[in-house]
Amino acid sequence: MVSFQHIVQAGEGLHSEFKTSFKEDSIETLVAFSNAKGGAVYIGISDKGYISGVNIGKETLQNWINEVKNKTMPQIIPDADIHTADGKEVVSLYVPEYPIKPVSTRGRYYKRVGNANHLLSVNEVSNMHLQTINSSWDYYPRPGKTLNDISIEKVGKVMHTIMQRNSNIHFDSAEEFLIKNELLLEDGKISNGCYLMFCKEDNLFTSIQLGLFASEIVIKDDITSSGDILTQVDEVMSFVRKHINKELIITDKQIANIQRWQYPLEGIRELVLNMIIHRDYTSSSDSIVKVFNDHILFFNPGGLPDSISIEQLLTNNYVSTPRNRQIAKVVKEMGWIEKYGTGIKRVRNMFTDYGLNQPLFELIPGGFAATVFAENRNVVDNVVDNVVDNVVDKRRKKIISLLKENSKLSAKELSLNFGVSSRTIQRDIDKLKEAKKLERVGSEKDGFWRIIK
Repeated sequence: MVSFQHIVQAGEGLHSEFKTSFKEDSIETLVAFSNAKGGAVYIGISDKGYISGVNIGKETLQNWINEVKNKTMPQIIPDADIHTADGKEVVSLYVPEYPIKPVSTRGRYYKRVGNANHLLSVNEVSNMHLQTINSSWDYYPRPGKTLNDISIEKVGKVMHTIMQRNSNIHFDSAEEFLIKNELLLEDGKISNGCYLMFCKEDNLFTSIQLGLFASEIVIKDDITSSGDILTQVDEVMSFVRKHINKELIITDKQIANIQRWQYPLEGIRELVLNMIIHRDYTSSSDSIVKVFNDHILFFNPGGLPDSISIEQLLTNNYVSTPRNRQIAKVVKEMGWIEKYGTGIKRVRNMFTDYGLNQPLFELIPGGFAATVFAENRNVVDNVVDNVVDNVVDKRRKKIISLLKENSKLSAKELSLNFGVSSRTIQRDIDKLKEAKKLERVGSEKDGFWRIIK
């Protein structure tokens, strides 16, 4: 257990705050701790760590505890302890993480962020409560929307995709699929998630702004995607493919045609899926994709869950808590994601394997951003060299195989088997001779090739 002296030396942080006296802001901090991971307020210490002490009367502690209890909803009751340092008394008021969130004081809700209290917005209050009861916004009814507002054809396609992937899952009808997944609720109402995934018409709630930028202020092409979120995955990918480079590399007189996209498309798709699945659809902001010559920015309304930092995200040291649990569940059963919480790790590995820098992930005002960066020329050259070497190696092995069958084949005759020039085959033969894998016996006209084992 951490000693009182060590707490004072460490200073204020995620689980501790210093106050010279007990006031309203002391209760606000206890509320913030209750809505986070718990913590203690130390009364009698300045924010600089100077121990000033506090006068404690017969009823002081009980009065403070009662005031905290009466001014919080739901009521929290802190544990009080008295510490002595430098001949002075300091009181610690400790509260654990409250199981049913959020806790408020005077109608306001706070959470602990670093060493400060953060006033929660209406959306943050709602999301915190939903996470506490193991639910999410997308499970709740979509106001004013019914089965008439969704496409049963779209539902059917998703249903059949899921059944084809898992023979143990079966649905007799689209309605059964919707009910079992809590997408269709009582009285013909549909959930938020149902509407977003299967809506018939375009809507404002799913808008994604897609742009091709020549510079930060010059837009060369832009569209808005506002359909159902499952179709949006392909729409965003089509826009990205349209505006990134694809190299067709012809080498060694068409030994191999190498096609290479500017970015690993599988990694881009994973980022698009994350952007769409984990978006905060209660926000009035749109998702944004900006394609530049040398990088692409993906912005999503809504930050990371409170319990996850960027560092934990990058090290995969966290437990995934999808913002939209219903949507994530359906998409996972479709096979579009492997399992919760592994997407970022896979994306980073894909870009590394592709020879690119890993994407940059940032929390920015209003949401979360991921930026991917294009390859440099050296990376492409290395890839080309590796592919060409592989093709040449396979051709030389085939030459050995053909000469085993007919040791008198000429370079010209061999070239007909590969669609390359006889000069190219002659270079291959010279390299095989240098490598002591092949030797010529007799004259060029009457001799033959011997394979050296």
